Amino acid sequence: MPPDPHGDARNKSAEGLSTLERLKVRLLHVYFRIVRGLTLGVRIAVLNDRGEVFLVRHTYTPGWHLPGGGVEVGETLEEALAKELREEALISLTGPAQFQGIFFNRGVSRRDHIALYIVRDFAVDGVKQPDREIAQAGFFPLAALPEGLTPATRRRLDEIVQGKPPSADW
Repeated sequence: MPPDPHGDARNKSAEGLSTLERLKVRLLHVYFRIVRGLTLGVRIAVLNDRGEVFLVRHTYTPGWHLPGGGVEVGETLEEALAKELREEALISLTGPAQFQGIFFNRGVSRRDHIALYIVRDFAVDGVKQPDREIAQAGFFPLAALPEGLTPATRRRLDEIVQGKPPSADW
């Protein structure tokens, strides 16, 4: 049977990921929350011409999210978003990403911010398979988003797609 174009996003789990490996990933995230002063991340709303959005489900935190991650020292926001799309989605940019805004992520810390971009010009380089970080990934119709979509992801998509006023908080 050919691979599901959604990466079988609705049925696969992070096969082979041990409890110890999950613990290591979670501890790494806690470490960064404590040690780093200001944290900055990027999230990307990848929207295709079929009315779908690309979402990921991580192995270390519940819910469906827009792909993204931390901006590392010496890395621009644009470099971070391109890297995260490659790693989490097997997607490469074929045109510029549209900057949507910066949001305060007070649920993580008092110093965490997320830069959100919209990507409509891209190429899918392969079907994302589960790994140590990503349990599931794929495109979902905006009219039928998966159960477990995080509230922040829902808010951002409503702002982008329905033109709702943006909130300052993630």
